[in-house]
Amino acid sequence: MNNDTTLKKYARLAVKIGVNIQKNQTLVISSPIECANFTRLIAETAYEEGAKDVVINWNDELFTKIRFLKAPEEAFKEMPNWQKEFYLSYAKSGAAFLSISASDPENLKDVDPSRIAKSQKVRSTALKEYSERLMSNKNTWSIISIPTKAWAKKVFSNSSEDEAVEKLWDAIFKIVRVDKEDPVAAWESHKEKLKLGMDFLNSNNFKFLHYENSLGTNLKIELPKGHLWLGGADYTPEGVEFIANMPTEEVFTLPLKTGVNGTVVSSKPLNCNGNLVENFSLTFKDGCIIDFKAEKGYESLKNLIETDEGSHYLGEVALVPFDSPISNSNIVFFNTLYDENASCHLAIGKAYPVCLKNGEDMNELELAENEVNTSLIHEDFMIGTKDLKITGITEDGREIPVFINGNWAF
Repeated sequence: MNNDTTLKKYARLAVKIGVNIQKNQTLVISSPIECANFTRLIAETAYEEGAKDVVINWNDELFTKIRFLKAPEEAFKEMPNWQKEFYLSYAKSGAAFLSISASDPENLKDVDPSRIAKSQKVRSTALKEYSERLMSNKNTWSIISIPTKAWAKKVFSNSSEDEAVEKLWDAIFKIVRVDKEDPVAAWESHKEKLKLGMDFLNSNNFKFLHYENSLGTNLKIELPKGHLWLGGADYTPEGVEFIANMPTEEVFTLPLKTGVNGTVVSSKPLNCNGNLVENFSLTFKDGCIIDFKAEKGYESLKNLIETDEGSHYLGEVALVPFDSPISNSNIVFFNTLYDENASCHLAIGKAYPVCLKNGEDMNELELAENEVNTSLIHEDFMIGTKDLKITGITEDGREIPVFINGNWAF
């Protein structure tokens, strides 16, 4: 399936449906250098669709590893102002942002996790205003993936490198509906299906969700008054529609910051800054993580949770049926963009203000008063299983099944 026609369809999908580039708008692409050919195709497509300009921000994960292993500590203490201004100036001028997520899940396994954590905190602090703009949908943005050799070999470890790359291309094309004759039309239909879940949840206006499964998850999440379930398409304040994640199978909202109690157990590995965290659990009391365990990657998980005060709390609650395209592929992608859309998931850290009525117009103090979590990070982790049971509890105490055996109950 990896041919010119299919690649052009994928590039057009990313430009037209993903960021929905507008005439005379600038597109900023963040891309691994290994994805250069496809990135150039996206740029060409964007120009053809009327973009004023395309700016490419290249990254090289092999150099990143060298830098973490060899550079002195001083190199990670601050982020140059020009890098901060690169993102923020384009954001303030109304640019669209497209990121290609295609990293080696274990690229940084030999690097001290605390060094990575310090660097990530410095970067997140410097880019705080930029990140807040995107999480409030002030700019259109989207994340897509294409295969790289190291990532493909991790996913299909029993195949040769070339075979693994072809298999991953094939899986991606199917999951993002590029294999359809008209991918754009296929996405329009998909958005309508996601709306069914949103309408069910918003109409019931649950106060609590109670999660249970055989892995040991027993978690009760309180939802704030005025919470909104979103999914599929997002919109800028000007009404421009975009798809933040391609693929997306989720409907999501935010929890009440202090309203999470119990234990949740992961169902898939988490790619945490180039290190895998596997078979982990988190225990909450009044919203705060009070205990955590991990069979692999404990230090990476610890550093993630200890980023700041807000990283001890949850920022997102997302529902994905077990019977969904990515889950049914039976592939563990070791890539959050894909794995989170195969499984119900939660996110440690910052909440999306748009998930609260008028939240996108609130300042930090007003968000805090409404118990909306803020943090330098937002890290999704997967908890969905075939036997997951989710019960919705209304304000007047009625219990309504939301998920039964991993899938929607309605």
